[in-house]
Amino acid sequence: METAHFIIALVAIIGGLGYSAYAEYVKLQLKQQISKTDEDTQAIINELKQRIEVLEKIVTDEKYLLKDEINKLSKVS
Repeated sequence: METAHFIIALVAIIGGLGYSAYAEYVKLQLKQQISKTDEDTQAIINELKQRIEVLEKIVTDEKYLLKDEINKLSKVS
């Protein structure tokens, strides 16, 4: 009878350890996925910042402003 109790306890302990290891594995996978998503998001943000800089240069360019003024004058006429 004692052997059966020992086996039951041993199975419970091994099962608990196995579950804990699996839970840690899942947490690690989730952290890696979040890290990858953060890197992708940061890359997109950097790309958008570069695009904004280009657009700001275009809009603040004197030639662009002059063309805009000419277009406004031609629409009024």
